[in-house]
Amino acid sequence: MAAPEEAAAGGQAQKQLAIQRIYVKDISFEAPNAPNVFNREWRPEVSMNLGTASRAVGSNQHEVTLTATVTVKSGEETAFLVEVKQSGVFVLVGFSDAEMGPLLGSYCPNLLFPYLRETVSDLVTRGGFPQFLIAPVNFEALYAQHLRQQASQAASAAPN
Repeated sequence: MAAPEEAAAGGQAQKQLAIQRIYVKDISFEAPNAPNVFNREWRPEVSMNLGTASRAVGSNQHEVTLTATVTVKSGEETAFLVEVKQSGVFVLVGFSDAEMGPLLGSYCPNLLFPYLRETVSDLVTRGGFPQFLIAPVNFEALYAQHLRQQASQAASAAPN
């Protein structure tokens, strides 16, 4: 899959984004109170954390990892805990440093999200629990929030 390319005008390099591979990097499912949890009234309380990370893995290649950790309790007991690290290797050519941040922090995680969502749902269902679907996520807003936090931390760390 390639992003729209810009014409090479005035010697400017063409921009290209291609997915090289999408894969599950790490996966974990625990149902510590099974089978007893199945015999109680189902009152799920959901706690979820999402995170992203990226790193260069070769010339113009970047691995982006989207991590979801979901803990569901029913009453006082943990019903299940699932963690999935969904990764992808992306080829990014011709982008400036300013463009790379939003691509690696928002665009690529957005491409990985449907795979992560399906994997989490499949694990929960295979664990004997009702279907669990992660709600859609606005990665652009999360990336903007991350930038604001970084700017705030930099401002508070700067000498007055």
